[in-house]
Amino acid sequence: MTDDIEEVDGNEEEKELFEHHNIKVEKGQVMMRIDKFLMIRVQNATRTKLQQACDAECILVNGKPVKSSYKIKPLDEISILMTTPPRDVEVLAEDIPINVVFEDDYICVVNKESGMVVHPAYGHYTGTLVNALAYRFKNLPTSKTQLTENLSIDRPGLVHRIDKNTSGIIIVAKTELAMTRLAKDFFDRNLDRKYIAIVWGDVKEDSGTITCNVARDLKNRKVMACFPDSEHGKHAITHYKVLERFGYVTVVECKLETGRTHQIRIHMRHLGHPLFNDNEYGGDRILKGLPSNKYKQFIENCFDILPRQALHAKTLGITHPITKEPIFFNSELPADMQQVIDKWRKYSYKFEDEA
Repeated sequence: MTDDIEEVDGNEEEKELFEHHNIKVEKGQVMMRIDKFLMIRVQNATRTKLQQACDAECILVNGKPVKSSYKIKPLDEISILMTTPPRDVEVLAEDIPINVVFEDDYICVVNKESGMVVHPAYGHYTGTLVNALAYRFKNLPTSKTQLTENLSIDRPGLVHRIDKNTSGIIIVAKTELAMTRLAKDFFDRNLDRKYIAIVWGDVKEDSGTITCNVARDLKNRKVMACFPDSEHGKHAITHYKVLERFGYVTVVECKLETGRTHQIRIHMRHLGHPLFNDNEYGGDRILKGLPSNKYKQFIENCFDILPRQALHAKTLGITHPITKEPIFFNSELPADMQQVIDKWRKYSYKFEDEA
């Protein structure tokens, strides 16, 4: 269950401030002082409290603090932050296109595009897969994710997640019974999940297993870290197999035995092979190859084509929660990853000779 939840406890400011209101100013709105505008739009807001919030830099317009005298303009985006979290985050139904690869009365399988957050969390309350599911389906069964001690959010239909910038297969339960049985299968690891990744370097072994506990990094809570030979963190196992070698990068298949946050990304880095263009784990710079101008340009071109970590949730095999039949879902590599692989396949030996 790798995920990309934006944690509330990422840094000191994020630990203390929570977004309670997000308001997009209408296109035809006349210019008006922001304190006056918010008195109209926010229930029980007084001018004094709003001015104090501005002084404390808790009212942002387009991401930047403003004074109470600021005059709003059409299409401004206003965020009101408070030091206490809201009790619940409402999931809004949004008409967002999603790629459904299979659906029956009990489950729906989606091929998620990179860039889409799976469910709302701090900083991502709209535009998520859950918002799209809430629009497409009515009365999906719901589980809850606890974001903080006081803040939880509904997760309609979801029994697992993948990172925001990871593409690929996600399964959604459409009934309570389907959700219960799928959740148990994920917990018991009675499924088959395989990912395709492009990693830096020439992976030494053709196949292998990475066993390393995974937990929040002790120095940077926004990322994960490996803790080998330690009781810290959660037990995590990833099996990998080399699919294709290009000298400076390798295409690998990763099979998850467990599902931890950023598991493949942190396990491959622990092995010495960070994912290609993974900006959180050091893969967004040249790690292999002599940095000639031509090679630098080649890598920059690849990064432009693939502006994210090179990871795709390609297959998922499960037992159907109702019929009990084994079913298998496969998704093609997205265009950005396929194009980068094709470029490496074509040019790797030429760059190797030049280096």
